[in-house]
Amino acid sequence: MTAYFRPDRIQRGNPMTEERTIREIKITRTIDAKPEQVFKAWTEPEHFTHWFGAPLPTISMDVRPGGSWKATLDYEGTEIPFYGVYSEVEENSRLVFSLIDPNDPEFEAKQAAGENEEAVTLTFTETNGKTKLAFRQTGYLPEEELPQAKEGWVSWFDALEEYLTKKS
Repeated sequence: MTAYFRPDRIQRGNPMTEERTIREIKITRTIDAKPEQVFKAWTEPEHFTHWFGAPLPTISMDVRPGGSWKATLDYEGTEIPFYGVYSEVEENSRLVFSLIDPNDPEFEAKQAAGENEEAVTLTFTETNGKTKLAFRQTGYLPEEELPQAKEGWVSWFDALEEYLTKKS
């Protein structure tokens, strides 16, 4: 599997001295798979590990409201941890979770300000035997990081489609 995630392309920006604004990334994709398959790819480690970026040496998912998730990517020998908590889980139709990046150079300052997590919302809608996947990420992502973050998610969605196509 091709490693789509490129941490070396993310350039962390300005220190937290500027006014913080909530920003969002939205992506909609139609995937040639049933919502059940796409939902499983997002919620079961044995599927998630095949498409989410670089190799995942550690992954855990307690997919329920209040349950936590953690994934550590291995990109060229560098471990990159992400984690969060599920706030909404509607099987095969909706998934909402927080996304926290403790490697962000501004992590401690963001945490002190209560701005250290992004919220990710996914909706899975069946359309003619396919799944319309709507993605939305909101949080205090610096404006200069938005294009790179969106590019990262688009590449992960490409990998998700590739994985699900090979499975069918």
